[in-house]
Amino acid sequence: MSHRILFVCLGNICRSPAAEGVFRALMPNARTDSAGTAGWHVGKPPYGPMQAAAAARGIDLSDLRARQFSAGDFTRFDLILGMDAENLAEIEALRPAGNTTPVRLFTEFALETGATHVPDPYYTRDFDGALDLIEAASAGLARHLGQ
Repeated sequence: MSHRILFVCLGNICRSPAAEGVFRALMPNARTDSAGTAGWHVGKPPYGPMQAAAAARGIDLSDLRARQFSAGDFTRFDLILGMDAENLAEIEALRPAGNTTPVRLFTEFALETGATHVPDPYYTRDFDGALDLIEAASAGLARHLGQ
């Protein structure tokens, strides 16, 4: 079974494209995408420092382009994962009536880290710390999906 998973953060230039890149490397048969709750960076590639940090781990993000989350994503994906509580609130605000697509915090799949969210490295400048959490959550998600 091919899973359709959407990773969501604020601007779609750091956390969510990194999560998409890390997860697609783990599960190449999954259909993945990423989006931001804000539209500031639509059409732009992931932030240079995040691309460099990911590339140092063998993850290529260069083909990704930012887009904004939309209500239609609830029907296009089986699982929507937000990077923090604010992302989840923004996602839920667009949920169509009657839609039951699961929306979860990505770090739920990395409980061993104790993290409640993936801090935004655009502001913290800790790209490697964000990638450590993203890798842990991606591995947990793969286990959850039975891979």
